[in-house]
Amino acid sequence: MNKLFNNIYKGKKVLITGHTGFKGSWLSLWLSKLGARVIGYSMGIPTNPSHFELLHLNIISVFDDILNKERLLKTIETEKPDIVFHLAAQPLVIESYATPAKTLETNIIGTLNVLESCRKTKAVKAIINITSDKCYKNQEWARGYKEDDPMGGYDPYSASKGCAELIAHSYRNSFFNRNEYGNTHNVLLANVRAGNVVGGGDWAKDRLIPDIVKLANVGKCVIVRNPHAIRPWQHVLEPLSGYLQLGWKLLEGKKEFSDNWNFGPKDDSSLAVSEIVERTKKHWDAVKYKIEKNASCFHEANFLKLDSTKARTKLKWKNVWNQDKTLEKTINWYKNYYDNKKILSENDLYDYIHDAKLISAGWAKD
Repeated sequence: MNKLFNNIYKGKKVLITGHTGFKGSWLSLWLSKLGARVIGYSMGIPTNPSHFELLHLNIISVFDDILNKERLLKTIETEKPDIVFHLAAQPLVIESYATPAKTLETNIIGTLNVLESCRKTKAVKAIINITSDKCYKNQEWARGYKEDDPMGGYDPYSASKGCAELIAHSYRNSFFNRNEYGNTHNVLLANVRAGNVVGGGDWAKDRLIPDIVKLANVGKCVIVRNPHAIRPWQHVLEPLSGYLQLGWKLLEGKKEFSDNWNFGPKDDSSLAVSEIVERTKKHWDAVKYKIEKNASCFHEANFLKLDSTKARTKLKWKNVWNQDKTLEKTINWYKNYYDNKKILSENDLYDYIHDAKLISAGWAKD
């Protein structure tokens, strides 16, 4: 395991904001297995059950608000991480309608606080700022959004992610300019965007797969509110492999990778919500659903895809699991949890690495 990503993370101090969330907990697990010294900074435990708590990781956890800039700065100055993965956010579109000010403050000012703390801490060498595919100005295009397409945001969540991107872009130009790397500073910053991620251990509200499995477990029917919406579905390990591969390049001082990156699935993995639900039924016959198109009064994009050509060509990143494998692994994780209280996260991680080696993924070489 330590040889993955050119062994770059072994012994490195890695700070993850939002480490108790769905993606953050999987990233914490992977980095721990890579031999990194992981420090997490989060508001608290966001769900019950909690994937993070079920993993029982031996890492340092600091629990406080990302808006507490004094505590955040003190944590980064004290721990002196080599690299920071910034995931802390209010991550839900519907919740952003209920708490717009809190969403905007957390996602925009929180990002500012992370970047400013890193600017003031000489130990930091690389920053991966994780936003969302929803940062783009949605045009309902059939083509995937590219890294240089304009930022936007209809709803408060999407707008907050577009703003977070602009702030990071400003910091990269003003303080972490790659053309000045090694002269006026020693930090490389990248922005990364991924689509809808699925996998075991997500219990966030108003997300399709968590809603499906929670209700299937108690014999109830899930309400599908936007059946024709197209989303770029992918297993959580897919974008995480991209983040880690990008972090590897930044830690090696390869300044050409200090840029914006999409990590989405292949085009055939962008499926309608109704198709996703139908496919989950193949893996768990307890899944039941009905469509109520007016179940939500909130605006959501109907068509959203990412173009990840840049990551595949320049970074040599590869998609490992297709849609069927992703759903099989995801539903099987939940079935084992609910039926046997068995946590398959490590098994899934090792299976993913095995499959990545079979397709000669650049990061998976021994």
